[in-house]
Amino acid sequence: MSTSSTAGKVIKCKAAVLWEIKTPFSIEEVEVAPPKANEVRIKIVATGICRSDDHAVNGQLFFPLPGILGHEGAGIVESIGEGVTTVKPGDKVILLFSSQCGTCAVCKHPKGNICLKNKKTVPRGTMQDGTTRFTCRGKPIHHFVGTSTFSEYSVVDEISVVKIDPASPLEKVCLIGCGFSTGYGSAVNVAKVTKGSSCAVFGLGGVGLCVIMGCKAAGAARIIAVDVNKEKFAKAKEVGATECISPQDFEKPIHEVLKEMSGGGVDFSFEVVGRHDTIISALSCTHEAYGVSVIIGTPPVSQDLRMDPMLLLTGRTWKGAIFGGDKVIPLFTPQCGKCEVCKHPEGNFCLKNDVSVPRGTLQDGTTRFTCRGKPVYHFCGTSSFSEYSVVDEISVVKIDPASPLEKVCLIGCAFSTGYGSAVNVAK
Repeated sequence: MSTSSTAGKVIKCKAAVLWEIKTPFSIEEVEVAPPKANEVRIKIVATGICRSDDHAVNGQLFFPLPGILGHEGAGIVESIGEGVTTVKPGDKVILLFSSQCGTCAVCKHPKGNICLKNKKTVPRGTMQDGTTRFTCRGKPIHHFVGTSTFSEYSVVDEISVVKIDPASPLEKVCLIGCGFSTGYGSAVNVAKVTKGSSCAVFGLGGVGLCVIMGCKAAGAARIIAVDVNKEKFAKAKEVGATECISPQDFEKPIHEVLKEMSGGGVDFSFEVVGRHDTIISALSCTHEAYGVSVIIGTPPVSQDLRMDPMLLLTGRTWKGAIFGGDKVIPLFTPQCGKCEVCKHPEGNFCLKNDVSVPRGTLQDGTTRFTCRGKPVYHFCGTSSFSEYSVVDEISVVKIDPASPLEKVCLIGCAFSTGYGSAVNVAK
């Protein structure tokens, strides 16, 4: 529990409240209740504004009102509820609209990331216990996708927050909470863009630009950026687009233009707008035999999408994903998070602990074991054949207190190596 002066007390602060759809936000003084068990109260330092927030304002994306929007935020833990173990007061954190409990059927699946405890397709506007932590003008105010970052303080479930490096600039890393992860992940995780391939990206907002970054990192040879706003072209080229086009410059439908430009259709396309017409255009511009199209933009709710099934029968693949298909529970391989390999979308041989170059010491070049007056070397940075061992911080990960150690120890190598070889390497 927090020892701060506000711990256990109601905090009054400013928040942008949406009382009704298609109306402006109202800056209000709200009351933010203390966190209950397994909840965290956070001082929001930085938040992005995502197109999905705008969809909610306009009624295209349903959630209960009145409410506090915002889902792309970072801040500092103010206090924690009973049972919280993953963060403590003072920690810098990113809020996660795509939370992960780690125990439901989806979280246990190697690919899924729509946690059943916080299902985004069924917006409820409350915490896990069915109540809210916000009050304004004597009325309960609903939460938005478990985050509500358009408030100076917010309360989230523990599974909706992750601790980050204390040196992280919150005004930048807040974008990992949605924009960057959604865009970049859609290219490298969902579409699995291949080296030398051709890509088309519809929509050059923040998420679209991150898709371009992902395509470039994956080795795409040609990345065609599509938007009606030509003022966005310079930034698109700066982050990796090889060419930019506007549908308004052509008499033909844009999908026909792209098919001509790419000699039959691009290998991969991404719709990052959230419109039915662009969703179909993105699908149609891919190669009919092997093209892959990914829906990223949030489409209007309660509206059926009409399309010609022949577009798929010939061999195209149509996909969609939330949060770029990313699971927020990290891999167990030691990661410094800073070296070239850790920044690569696929590598996991951290250069600070390269097991292909055994050194037998810790990072400072010395050992922590001595026997018979002689230094004794470490093995792969672990040396678990000892009653006690010393490892670098990047070589250890905290787990659930209830975990049976005699079983989960196998995750340290055997299980992860075998299971991962099937689902991650061979796919």
